[in-house]
Amino acid sequence: MLDTVLPKIRLRDLRMEDVEDRYQWCLDRDVTKYLNMPDTYPPFTREETSMWIEMCINRTNGYEQKAILTDEGVHIGWIDLKNFDLVNKHAELGIAIGNKAYWGKGYGQAAMKEMLKFGFTVLGLNKIWLRVETDNEKAIQSYKQIGYVDEGILRQDRLRNGEYVDRFRMSILKSEFYS
Repeated sequence: MLDTVLPKIRLRDLRMEDVEDRYQWCLDRDVTKYLNMPDTYPPFTREETSMWIEMCINRTNGYEQKAILTDEGVHIGWIDLKNFDLVNKHAELGIAIGNKAYWGKGYGQAAMKEMLKFGFTVLGLNKIWLRVETDNEKAIQSYKQIGYVDEGILRQDRLRNGEYVDRFRMSILKSEFYS
């Protein structure tokens, strides 16, 4: 898995007071470049952001979404599991570090590690997969450091700024994560 020391983080359930952070992060095109969001600007209104977080809190949208907090309690992003296949025991992971002051410092890897533990132990999953755009080299490197492996290329899988882009599908198995 990881040989480097990662920063300490906490995952917690979303709260309605997270709306403003999320809304502001979604206004930042650097933050949303690789996220699957509408091509409109802003991608969501405050009201839509509030409704989304409320659905996450009430678990009515199929997402198990958590806020990412630094050890000092600073809210820096979100991470989720979605697209659950309960028969085959797998789900898709999504993550965003919205606060750019925390980019490139291991916070995303630390959050993924915690969410993988949650998915494998609490939810009983066997595989957690993700999709990442082929030009998102920093994310791909980070996922590989955690232990994700390539499963293949999803051709023209996302419409980004009016053009289709390819994405890799990567996954990690419970046995690989704990080995």
